[in-house]
This record gives sequence, structure tokens and C-alpha cells, in this order.
Amino acid sequence: MNNKVVRIGTRGSKLALWQAYHVADLLKAKGQNSEIVIIETKGDKILDVSISKIGSKGVFTEELEEQLASGSIDIAVHSAKDMQSSLPEGFELIAFTEREKVNDIILSHHSDIDYQDASRPIVLGTSSTRRVSTLKHFYPHVKTVEVRGNLQTRIAKMESGICDALLLAYAGAHRMGYDELIRHELSLDEFTPAVGQGSVAIESSANLDPNLRHLIIDACHHVPTGYRLLAERSYLRVLEGGCSIPVFALADLEGDDLTLKGGIVSLDGAERIVHQVTGAPQEAEQLGVKLATLVLESGGDKILKSIKSELKK
Repeated sequence: MNNKVVRIGTRGSKLALWQAYHVADLLKAKGQNSEIVIIETKGDKILDVSISKIGSKGVFTEELEEQLASGSIDIAVHSAKDMQSSLPEGFELIAFTEREKVNDIILSHHSDIDYQDASRPIVLGTSSTRRVSTLKHFYPHVKTVEVRGNLQTRIAKMESGICDALLLAYAGAHRMGYDELIRHELSLDEFTPAVGQGSVAIESSANLDPNLRHLIIDACHHVPTGYRLLAERSYLRVLEGGCSIPVFALADLEGDDLTLKGGIVSLDGAERIVHQVTGAPQEAEQLGVKLATLVLESGGDKILKSIKSELKK
């Protein structure tokens, strides 16, 4: 046991606090005391503009990193899917917690929501370009509306009538206790998740005390999840995909086989490229690069270029 109290930096939403307390519990199980420090980020303050317009890099992480750099906190806890593919110099991700179910879901107060029935128009609320583009590809009859904010805010917006249902990650809805409102668990083949979806990432400054770093990794890091996210994040890094680029990837580990499936979809949903690679877990990063190369060489480069020019408008 380390006598030091580990200061855990987090955003203040209920889901972010769930994640921070989850990490605190993992540390406590190893006899390590901690305290939670709440920090507001740019992504929490600006709710009337889409993330792609704010600038996707570090929108939920920048302020936390400032506190890490100053030593005000020891670690920062994030949704792994909110982490940009390359961290600023001086920071590192030291642990990923065991991954929750990775599916996207449709959440609604209406029990008869059917997104597959083109004869019944519905409006889904989401702030994700990946989800919007995927809907345009598979279910072009579904309309979407931009809904941002924490889960409770989004549900309140849905209740106010701006949409019939929300398109979300299972992990957040489940952790917040909204299982009874989950109407559909979406197919992983169609709605392949965002990189890192379902896991909690722990970030530290490169200057963190090595003994404390080791203790945090020992308490919090789930090795199979680590391999999966290493592959996915490596793929994202090559494509330079921020939150506003509709790229997706999901790695699965079975025995000694790490399979990484991923791709990119155009903003209008017209084109969707998907590939899959398999290798050893120890080759996770190389697999990410290999998949990215396949996707780019089979037309992904053109889609990416078009998306980036579209988002600049």
C-alpha cells in the first residue's frame, strides 16, 4: 500500500463520476486510497455546437491534461472513446479497465420503436457522425437530430419531443441504470463501435512516480482489453480520426488470435469500406497499421479527404 492519496481527475457528469468512482474502487481493492477532483472541460461548457465544429482534438481532455501537467491531479479518467488517437507530448495512457459490452443501442420511452421499418418514420437523437453516417448507409429513412450533453440532458431533450429515441453506447446507458429503456441492441456488423467504446482509460503525466504508476496499472489495467484497444487506437492514429470522423474499429481477442475489424463510412452514407485482419495480441499495434493501410488503399483515402474538406465548411 502506498500512503499517498491518489487524486483522480474527472469531468463532472454522472457518467464521468461513475467512471472515476469505478477506478477509485479498483484502487481501493488493492489497498490504495484516492480522492475525486472534478474539472469542467470545453466539451461540457459548449453544448449548442457540434463537436466537429468545436474542434475534435482534446475537447473533453484538454483541461484535465493541464491539471495533470501541473501535478494538481495524479491521473485523469476518461471514456476511452473520447481519447484522441495521439496524446500531447508528456502524457500517456497507462491503463484500460475491463471493457463493457461494446454495442450501440436505441433508447426510448416508446416501447414500439422500430428503426428498420421504413413505413414508420422516426427521429433519432445523436451527436456522433459515425452513427449518423451508418444510419444513412443502412437505414436512410431514419432522420437524425443533433443531441449533445450528458445522458440525463439527452433523455430530457428526448422527453421534450425533439426526437423519438436516442442512439447511444450500451455502456453509458447501462452504467447509469437505464436498461429498461433500451429498445434495441444494434448489430456490431452494421454499427461497429467507435474505437475504445466501453472501456475507461486512465491517463497520467509521463512524470508520474514510477511506483505509483505501477500500482495503478496493477489495480486497474485489464490486459485483454489493453491489447484490443492498442490495436484499435493504432488504426485510428494512422487515419488521424478525431471524434468528428466516421471511422470505426473493433478488436476481439480469442485465445491467441486478435482480430481487428474496421473501416470508414462517407458522411452521406453512400460509401462504406470495411476490412479485417488477424494476428497475435503482441502485434496489436502492427495490426492497426495493417488494417488502416488496407482501408486507405481500397478507397478510404478518398473518403477521408472528402470528409475533411466537408467538415471545414
